[in-house]
Amino acid sequence: MQQQHPAMIHRRTALSRLGALSVVAATPFVASCAGPQVQQYAQEKPLLDLRTYFTGTIDAWGVFTDRSGQVVKRFTVVMDCSWNGDEGVLDEAFVYSDGTKQRRVWKLKAGPNGSYTGRADDVVGEASGHVSGNAFRWGYTLALPVDGRVWNVDFDDWMYLMDDRVMLNKATMSKWGVKLGEVTLSFTRRTPLAAKPG
Repeated sequence: MQQQHPAMIHRRTALSRLGALSVVAATPFVASCAGPQVQQYAQEKPLLDLRTYFTGTIDAWGVFTDRSGQVVKRFTVVMDCSWNGDEGVLDEAFVYSDGTKQRRVWKLKAGPNGSYTGRADDVVGEASGHVSGNAFRWGYTLALPVDGRVWNVDFDDWMYLMDDRVMLNKATMSKWGVKLGEVTLSFTRRTPLAAKPG
């Protein structure tokens, strides 16, 4: 049963600020038993290797939609990505449609059987995720300043590799089990995967 809380702000201005501060991240968890599981995509192609895809420079375009489905923020991202063995750095630079800017640096670590963990300065605890087939499910809790307060917002983040350059990303944001909105992104590698050595 969904629980209402007096701190839930339904005003569009608050959602706009929340959307501006919260996207991706990128583009990471409240993985419930209901709904699809990442293992269902095990046979899907092309196979996603996160360390190979997130290497070099990646451009992304996205929107934040509120609970009604209205677009309240648009943004672009330039990602500078590198790996040293099982440890990766994703340096994300955001520019929003209202002119504001944001930077988030993810530090990722690859684990066994397609598992990944990650940390960033505004992530509460540790993000965790798993790759299977062409899909990556990534979940985390982000600490977002909104109207002078900090909200801990849960992200359930799905990425799908489309071809050697393009990956699509859709994330659901929630608080106390109540959906706040969605973030939708398209990633494009500047260099096709086939052109990368190894």
